Amino acid sequence: MTGLPPRASALGQYISATHTRRYEDAVIHEARRALVDYLGVTVVAAFDETVQPLRKTVERWRAPGKARIVLGGTTTPALAALINATATHAMDYDDVHYLGAGHPGGPCWSTALALAQDRDFSDEAALHAFITGFEVMARLGGGGVPGIGRKLQRKGFHPTSVVGRMGAASVAAALYQLDTMQAYHALANAATTAGGLMGSFGTHGKPFHAGKAAMDGILAADVAADGYIGGANLYELENGWLDAFIQDRDVNVPPLDFDGPSQLLLNGYKLYASCRATHASSQTAQQIAPQLKGRRVERVVAKIHPGGLVTAGNPDPKTPLEAKFSIAFCIAMALNGYKLAWSDFSEAIFDDKAVTELLPKITLEPVDGQSPASAFLTVTLTDGEELNAETAVILGHPENPVSDAGLADKYRSLVEPVLGKSRSDDLLATAWRFGEPGAVATIAHLLSADS
Repeated sequence: MTGLPPRASALGQYISATHTRRYEDAVIHEARRALVDYLGVTVVAAFDETVQPLRKTVERWRAPGKARIVLGGTTTPALAALINATATHAMDYDDVHYLGAGHPGGPCWSTALALAQDRDFSDEAALHAFITGFEVMARLGGGGVPGIGRKLQRKGFHPTSVVGRMGAASVAAALYQLDTMQAYHALANAATTAGGLMGSFGTHGKPFHAGKAAMDGILAADVAADGYIGGANLYELENGWLDAFIQDRDVNVPPLDFDGPSQLLLNGYKLYASCRATHASSQTAQQIAPQLKGRRVERVVAKIHPGGLVTAGNPDPKTPLEAKFSIAFCIAMALNGYKLAWSDFSEAIFDDKAVTELLPKITLEPVDGQSPASAFLTVTLTDGEELNAETAVILGHPENPVSDAGLADKYRSLVEPVLGKSRSDDLLATAWRFGEPGAVATIAHLLSADS
């Protein structure tokens, strides 16, 4: 008996038992895949416009510590995680939990690495703590379209920010080996700080959500370890955090079944540097692009999942960041041959008249019941010919996974231009063996400013 209510007890017990669990090889491998992706998208965005103000602030604060800021110095773990997780999410190129929990890699890996570097936790402990954080975050934000994360979005909240704090707090609590009660209070402390508004999409505020989730998760676990007490009922189904965020209670809450299949095996990886809701339409448009060959387009109709309009329905973006959250703009780019790589989203894209003049010809038709991973496009040419294409399941979705080689290719395209081939290769090899002794220290060294 823990003295905690049922869901609180389940969460606390799962986190506190992290150091006793053994994991299937497939789960370990997927955690390493998530690390490969995390390192790629974080390195390339280390000095992104959304990250540089945070770097300046943290430098001015001069907080000591051994946690590595990617391509920078060291500081206290909470601040390193703030910067690094913000970089992870800066280009909207990071991993995605397709059942609704947002983007777990940034908050969870940033927390695991920062704490392991600062407090000399073992590589294996860091790996296992990441898995725990991911599993907690995925279950607390999961459930698919009628579930928690998607409902949070429809209510105006960003799941990465809300349940990301809980994932990061779980990582930290697992590393600290907090007991059941302390681990739960770490989550309770995280819950009472949770937030993150969808209105920030297309601005610096969205990547900040991932960074602040990591920072607050570490703070929540640190104060729990020192005796801070949170609300006992915050994770129950009545009068808890869900009731506060989803006040009409119109949500399907998945069970906290930690004995069930690993949620990590359902992780997804992006091959486009834009909002997940743009991917199926973009991939479909790329199928049609070779058939256009300069032919004039009369109109484009895209059938999409209705949720796409919630996160990426901007019809007329004005900045590269806003373009990442516009299904129509991404379709226009894809039809004109763009790969939607991170480098494609620049001010120059607005000077391409082939893209901007196509934009008003695109109509989005939301279809109830359509899979969020699918899209159907019809391009009507001025000569009357129709070109049709569809995507049943987007590449990168767990039902259509990207291969290890594909992930490595994505990583190299991001990291080699920044670190050079030799250093990039060393970092990649270290990620693929993470959990073995020495990996944490090697990553910290390879990501230093003067390595």
